[in-house]
Amino acid sequence: MTNHSIRDEFNTVRKYSEQICAPLANEDYVPQPVPFVSPPKWHLAHSTWFFETFILKQFQPGYKEYDPDFNFLFNSYYNNIGERTMRTDRGNMTRPTTEAVYAYRRHVDACMHELLERDLDQDTLSLIRLGLHHEQQHQELLVTDIKYILGHNPLFPVYKAGHNLVGSGNTETGFLTVPEGVYDIGFSGDGFCFDNELGKHKVYLHEFEISKGLVTNAEYLEFMNAGGYADFNLWLDEGWSWVNEHAVNAPMYWHKVSGEWHYFTLDGLQKVDPDAILSHVSFYEASAFAQWKQMRLPTEFEWEIASVNLDWGQRWEWTNSAYLPYPGFTKAPGAVGEYNGKFMINQMVLRGASVATSPEHSRRTYRNFFHAPERWQYTGIRLVK
Repeated sequence: MTNHSIRDEFNTVRKYSEQICAPLANEDYVPQPVPFVSPPKWHLAHSTWFFETFILKQFQPGYKEYDPDFNFLFNSYYNNIGERTMRTDRGNMTRPTTEAVYAYRRHVDACMHELLERDLDQDTLSLIRLGLHHEQQHQELLVTDIKYILGHNPLFPVYKAGHNLVGSGNTETGFLTVPEGVYDIGFSGDGFCFDNELGKHKVYLHEFEISKGLVTNAEYLEFMNAGGYADFNLWLDEGWSWVNEHAVNAPMYWHKVSGEWHYFTLDGLQKVDPDAILSHVSFYEASAFAQWKQMRLPTEFEWEIASVNLDWGQRWEWTNSAYLPYPGFTKAPGAVGEYNGKFMINQMVLRGASVATSPEHSRRTYRNFFHAPERWQYTGIRLVK
């Protein structure tokens, strides 16, 4: 890793965040319809705060923070860094303005360019790269949060014409057989990974068959039309409670208009394409569908081994694995150690990537994780029998 390569990567990543926001109106930067969605303005500022807090304050002599209030406003969950605003209050930040947030980005970018002119050691360069991958995670959240904000606007406004993102179909069908055996799991070698991918270890897998394609809208409609959302026998108990409490009867963004199913896309409200890959389902829904098909979801270990021979990257794929540490996992000291380890409870692992994942930000060993009811990400289903 060199200063030159990291400088080019820095410029590419930072520009891409702003490209994602380019189609937005000024008013679109502020809303927070639900606690798990953050305003676009907050994402832009938080990813900038990361570089200011973890890089510039530590390694740029004489650097003074841009605004003392920003540490409180744009810290997400780093207890080691200090007090922060409640997550549910992010949408209340009409000030600082969107223009002020962009000015903050320009200031930090200029200071980072100055820093990158210096001869930096590998530890510092690695921390900068972590900041870039952190921003790429927020780029995907920008896409999904923007979709949620616009998708819950009664007018279903278009984010970007021709930018559907849910129209792709499978390239393969049938099942892939994976023989029983002992396999290596986890990241190894050169390149970037998050700490939750480390701790390469062996697992034993029984022989299994895994679908080459993901579940389509047409297949899921069969489940819906067969009364899948009304049959408690198909659901985990917690999932059945979720269905009833929230009156769930279709994937997120699906709406019945004049007797036909439509879904909100970033290109506006459109008829559901039966051949397209299903998106925006919870772990509960994925599990119930698999039960209805008399199959199951793969474990994250089965997915990782099979993925060498699978087409993936269209949807984050729910696995039947709880998000837990690998053998030998240790948290880094200080605030950086809060990045993954403290979230290893009550969450399920998703594998692959999605159509919203930033370029160069996917790996076979990447472990995404969300709570079982969450479905505003581009999530999908792959089956095992």
